[in-house]
Amino acid sequence: MTNFFSFSFKNRIAFNYILSSSILIAIVFLSIFNIVKYSVNQHVNEEIHEELHKHLDDVSTDSNDTYLIQVDQWRAREHNSISVNPVFVEFYDTNKQLIDKSPNLKNTDISLLDSTKNDKFTDTKLNGIPVRQIQTPIINKEKVVGYLVVAMSLEDFEIVKILKKILLITYPLILFLLFLIARFFAGKSIKPVSTIIDTSSQITKDNLKTRIPLPVNKDELYVLSQNINNLLDRVENAIEREKQFTSDASHELRTPLAVMKGTMEVLIRKPRNQEEYEEKINFCISEVDRLNHMVDQLLLLARFENQKQNIKNETIYLNAIILDNLTRFSQKIEHKKLKVITNFSEDFYVQSDSYLVSIIISNLISNALKYSNNNEVVTIILINEGNQINFKISNNGIGIAPTDIAKIFNSFYRSDVTNQSEVKGTGLGLSIVKRLCDLLKFEISVESKLHQSTTFVLSFL
Repeated sequence: MTNFFSFSFKNRIAFNYILSSSILIAIVFLSIFNIVKYSVNQHVNEEIHEELHKHLDDVSTDSNDTYLIQVDQWRAREHNSISVNPVFVEFYDTNKQLIDKSPNLKNTDISLLDSTKNDKFTDTKLNGIPVRQIQTPIINKEKVVGYLVVAMSLEDFEIVKILKKILLITYPLILFLLFLIARFFAGKSIKPVSTIIDTSSQITKDNLKTRIPLPVNKDELYVLSQNINNLLDRVENAIEREKQFTSDASHELRTPLAVMKGTMEVLIRKPRNQEEYEEKINFCISEVDRLNHMVDQLLLLARFENQKQNIKNETIYLNAIILDNLTRFSQKIEHKKLKVITNFSEDFYVQSDSYLVSIIISNLISNALKYSNNNEVVTIILINEGNQINFKISNNGIGIAPTDIAKIFNSFYRSDVTNQSEVKGTGLGLSIVKRLCDLLKFEISVESKLHQSTTFVLSFL
């Protein structure tokens, strides 16, 4: 039985329903039984009392401490009255000797009980038939001059016994019937759960397109199905991103390795002079540096892709972070003869992770310097707009085509207008910026005109 209810949710629902229903039905049945029993009991007692008073009226006392029975009167009433439940009557003297009795007793007598039973209902038997009797003393001048005993058959209590049997038989039958009904409706109620089970069993790593049909009723199962579908959407997107990321990463890592291998093979084909050796070795070193930088960025991107890093919450002085990063890129700025204009109207502070914010700003500055033409101007602005601090960096470089703007935050994506031979890059910088902004709940946007200008806006919410 334990296994039966353990493995079937439908049966467990039905069983829990029956468990609560059985208590309620038991209370109802007990109430019905006790009410009927009490009513029958009261009815019998009232009839016996009524008969007792009638026969006491047939008794008259005299002055000799005795009593007289108006025999003709009470016997005539006995013969003329119709009673479904017969009444038995007996009169006794003070010596507890029988004086007279009702004709229906024939040769049988009702037992006269001990005086402690006077005026109390007592269940006894008459020829094996259950009866209820009451005896009362007949008083004359404050003395007991005799006894009157009235008894009535307890055949009415057969109804109570029959009712008891009926209730005991019908109780388990009703519970079994209710169990079947509850199981049927429970099965219909949890049908969406079965659909969820069947659908989820069809979902594998090669089949992530399947979704759970939403129930008609917008109840808890509807919300559950909707949440599972949303979860599947996120899983599918994550797997697709992972596949794309793996494919792009393998391609990007293969390229510099192939270049270095080709360079080495050319180098060993014939003897070279010192200058050629140095040139090719320096070229390979630069490719190794590029490869090392790409691996660092891939590790950084993978680290934040899982979003499991503990984010610090500290006060950050934005002005100082920007100036520190400009100092790091001073050699590149001098090499391209760029003019960097900073416009900080005041000191700006935000609450966030200093290390991550520094990575975002460093990538944005590096991107602006990389795609600026020689002798151009790069403008950096910190401004408070609508109770929101905005970091804006603009350059007059090659710009971004309108069709490429939506793609620039994708991993390994580089615009077609980029001269790949002159502008080295991995296509990961802006992807890292976007991931970190999502993680820190910042907003990043871009405006650009091809071959004119590009402006990135970082909003600290």
